[in-house]
Amino acid sequence: MADTRVTFVIRENPPARLDKAIARDVPEQAHLSRSRLARLVADAAVQVNGTVVTDPRSKLTEGDEIAITVEITQDLETKPEDIPLDIRHEDDDLIVIHKPVGMVVHPAPGSPGGTLVNALLHHFDGRLSGVGGEKRPGIVHRIDKDTSGLLVVAKSDAAHHGLAKQFEKHTVHRRYLALCYGTPSASDPRLRGAKGTSFEPGNILKITTMLARHKTDRQRQAVLFTGGRHAVTRVRIVEDFGAAALVECWLETGRTHQIRVHMAHAGHALIGDQTYGGRRKLPKLHPGLEDVLRFPRQALHAAELGFVHPVTQEDMRFAADMPADMQALRDALSGLA
Repeated sequence: MADTRVTFVIRENPPARLDKAIARDVPEQAHLSRSRLARLVADAAVQVNGTVVTDPRSKLTEGDEIAITVEITQDLETKPEDIPLDIRHEDDDLIVIHKPVGMVVHPAPGSPGGTLVNALLHHFDGRLSGVGGEKRPGIVHRIDKDTSGLLVVAKSDAAHHGLAKQFEKHTVHRRYLALCYGTPSASDPRLRGAKGTSFEPGNILKITTMLARHKTDRQRQAVLFTGGRHAVTRVRIVEDFGAAALVECWLETGRTHQIRVHMAHAGHALIGDQTYGGRRKLPKLHPGLEDVLRFPRQALHAAELGFVHPVTQEDMRFAADMPADMQALRDALSGLA
């Protein structure tokens, strides 16, 4: 995926807010809609006079120099592929699928095939919602390539709109299981004093921040406290292994990499996370576990998914056990407790 840079200067008498001012003055040939510009501001892709600005309410003045970094996606041909799917539920309007580790949800540069969309086109050709367009038929939400777990896919447009509304209102139940460094406990004074973290009854860690694209690494998310997008994660200890823990995480919001970046911010990065895990290595603390703890991916699994069926109004709940690699890691860590 390549980036391009759109630059222009704010004209006289700009609107009072940044988002409105850049929407007025951005060159027409850039083909950037108001909604796209709003997302770019939140994603830290807009600079004013060389400084990243993420607050859409910021004021601009005549002559301010604007630079917007825009991702340019290649035009990919999406073809049906005979890839097995683990289907947990199917009806006339939707499908619930258990996505395996290593599968990308939809084609993108670097992953033009072998994706969930390629598999869906083979199994459900002509019976998927068109709301997401030709490139993302039926796709309502995503999980990362190296995260396993449950996804709901829309077959009808009515289901797609209804599910999208539930995700927008944050009423979809999503519970993840993760293995992290250390134990995120209320007894830790460092964690109690960390900005954006607090504890609720039952030793439940609540992480509340803003999230936006990292200023220099566009593949990462960064924690902010002004600008960006509001994000809330709750974390509860399931098993305490001392140097590590099995935790369950609930998403109040569903931002890109939210659990991974929030857990890293709290000082409890996910084991195996190559992007946010830093250099911490459990084998240094526990010699003899080197082979087991060379975990090749973030130890994260979308274990539960619940929503109201957008057509029948039935309450739907699904659960999926952890994959074998995470279970093996959990068993190895249990010997430390």
